[in-house]
Amino acid sequence: MVGLPKERVLACMGVPANKMTVGETEVWAYNSGNGQTEGSVFASGGNGFASGFGVTTQRFCNVSIVMTKEVVSQVNYSGPTGGPLTAGEQCAFAVQNCTHPPQ
Repeated sequence: MVGLPKERVLACMGVPANKMTVGETEVWAYNSGNGQTEGSVFASGGNGFASGFGVTTQRFCNVSIVMTKEVVSQVNYSGPTGGPLTAGEQCAFAVQNCTHPPQ
């Protein structure tokens, strides 16, 4: 995505959730994910009693697009997900329209 003009990012990713501008640098922030929640249950027992607990986590990714002079200069990813651009993972959802040409 580095080198894409600002207009192309707007067309392929849409309006950002947040924006910040300092001089000639803009940072556009996007939240990405498919809304998937994963759960785990842990239990133990013995001697006539049992206990357990469950944990749920929502998978998501925050993508920051840094633009200098209206051109992408850096892309940052953060969040509890798989590999940043693994197909079907949360970070990939936000950028997939920019990284693959339209069919």
